[in-house]
Amino acid sequence: MNVVYLALGVGLLATTVIDIVWTTLWVEGGAGPLTSRLMVWTWRTLRRIGGQNPRLLSLSGPLLFVLTLTIWIVLLWGGWTLVFASAENVLIDTLNRESVSWSDRFYFTGYTIFTLGIGDFVPRTGRWQVVTILATGNGLLFVTLIVTYALSVLEAVTQKRAFASTVSAFGTHSEELVRTSWTGEEFRGLEVPLNTVATQLATLTENHKAYPILHYFHSARPDRSPIVEIVVLDEALTLLRFGVPKRQRPNEITVRNARISVEHYLETLRERFVEPADDLPPAPDLRTLREAGIPTVSDDEFETALDELEARRRLLYGLVDSDAREWPSRRTDRAS
Repeated sequence: MNVVYLALGVGLLATTVIDIVWTTLWVEGGAGPLTSRLMVWTWRTLRRIGGQNPRLLSLSGPLLFVLTLTIWIVLLWGGWTLVFASAENVLIDTLNRESVSWSDRFYFTGYTIFTLGIGDFVPRTGRWQVVTILATGNGLLFVTLIVTYALSVLEAVTQKRAFASTVSAFGTHSEELVRTSWTGEEFRGLEVPLNTVATQLATLTENHKAYPILHYFHSARPDRSPIVEIVVLDEALTLLRFGVPKRQRPNEITVRNARISVEHYLETLRERFVEPADDLPPAPDLRTLREAGIPTVSDDEFETALDELEARRRLLYGLVDSDAREWPSRRTDRAS
């Protein structure tokens, strides 16, 4: 028996199984060691090649998805091939052709782990029959798990885009969102949309915990980017909570619930993807609200509140940079 082949095969299988289980079943654990490194390297390479080219970066999610699934399958296949190659005369050629080659072992391993039944080669009686059963069970379990994971990720991507579309419908930047909800005397109609958005954002946060690859599904359009829309939402909530006098503010519980949803999202991404920016982002513009006839606090009072939110806003700025985006207000100003 070739101990080196056996050790390499078992090592590959153990590494792959740990990575698959870690990534697909451990909701709080993020991605496995192999998958997390693959995601970071691929994203950095695409950013290095394309800079902030949205079309190129929009390929990152599907590319990472295909690479991850391919690597898992190749490692499983390669690991079991090495296991079956670790001893002589493990396989019997039922057609009585020449001696069994590496390509024959590769072929046998492939139809075994993909549960295609028995082909031209069969294992010798004894322990290798048991090993073949283990390989078949391993393939059935993990190929099924991989397919289930793929479908779940695609559903999460759809929910992610739906959240971005919901927020972008309110306005392209925070000041517009606030102005849209002002009736001339009060803020009306915000409770139901904010509660809906908070629920969608809570789901998005849990999806990011369960499927870390979700962060790398980059939208070519800023108004379809959840990260951009989360910034727009949070800046609007800052204006409503700290830029408007208490008497004119919308329902306090609704605003607080939405802000907490954003906080949970930021905490989740900070653990895995995002670092706070060194610089502060542009401050929301109270002047725009005043021009719309909305009562506001004084500039000094608002600046004091922003100072207390510095850590949160630096993290938001870092979040925007991690997605190769511009701060929404700047994007809007350039578009105009």
